[in-house]
Amino acid sequence: ARTARLMAIFGGKNPHIQSLTVGGVTCATDLTPDRIAEFKYLWKETMDFVNNVYIPDVLAVASFYKDWGKIGGTKNFLAYGDFPMGPKEPDSFLLPRGVIFNRNLAKVEPVDVSLITEQIKHSWYEGDPKGLNPAKGETKPKFDKYDTGARYSWMKAPRYKNEPMEVGPLARVLVAYGKGVPAVKENVNAVLTKLAIPAEALFSTLGRVAARAVETKVVGEAMGTLLGQLVENLKKGDLNICDERPWDQMPAEGMGAGLNDVPRGALGHWIDVKEKKIANYQMVVPSTWNIGPRDADDKRGPLEEALMGTPVADPKRPVEILRTVHSYDPCIACGVHVIDVESNEVYKFEVV
Repeated sequence: ARTARLMAIFGGKNPHIQSLTVGGVTCATDLTPDRIAEFKYLWKETMDFVNNVYIPDVLAVASFYKDWGKIGGTKNFLAYGDFPMGPKEPDSFLLPRGVIFNRNLAKVEPVDVSLITEQIKHSWYEGDPKGLNPAKGETKPKFDKYDTGARYSWMKAPRYKNEPMEVGPLARVLVAYGKGVPAVKENVNAVLTKLAIPAEALFSTLGRVAARAVETKVVGEAMGTLLGQLVENLKKGDLNICDERPWDQMPAEGMGAGLNDVPRGALGHWIDVKEKKIANYQMVVPSTWNIGPRDADDKRGPLEEALMGTPVADPKRPVEILRTVHSYDPCIACGVHVIDVESNEVYKFEVV
């Protein structure tokens, strides 16, 4: 609760902050010395917990489950990156943008959004089973029945170069590690040394849990730098908190995409504007990447692949399966639709 207060100080509440607007934030009047001092105090308290409780606990538990460094792994990883530390994006991202294929940390490729598709062969939608780029995406629900040999999910199957990609803390940490980000390399190497495990163990359920801890420490430490920059800007009278370009100068037609990483992973929004109205809007969210079904070539999604070969001691209590599922922190709401199975109509609600 005290850590959640950090977000509420400038965001109004936690979760779902209320200070965001198109092009920036609305909290200029909230940047008072008292609020900044409270934020700094809680930030230090949080980092004390991260360094002296969270990280040691993860390492202590992991030391008893080193075999999980060989369980629950995937091969391909995608990160859009986040946390700009300077004016130029994505080059200034604390956690950089990149793609890794076949666990090759020595070769982190740039992201090309034109290579993304959402496939629907095994999903309850109608359209081209091989999928479309989200810029031209369609969402036409068509539920028939649950059939693991045919359609069995409301999730689409996002693919990059026709390959399934894991997103989330592990993907971000691996991309940053492969790109040589000092803070990430230092902390990852410390984990590997402490546990006496090879880098290959990162591609696993254990690695996924450890990556979340490493990322928490790296991002938390960067918050101190950003807070210092904020204080310096305020001393100079710089209260620029949003893009103030006039709306009437925005084009009447156009297409655009926004790519960022959020806690669960790579999040992309695509918009098509015609006559100053939204003609099409598509989102590809992290849990769709991670827990989507098989694709047009019947390649398994990341979570499906990660579960293959998982040893289960007691089939009636498959806690081992839950370990890997929970390591992805799946968003259940991302795969739930309210639909009339008779008419195939999506329910609409009107607030009056």
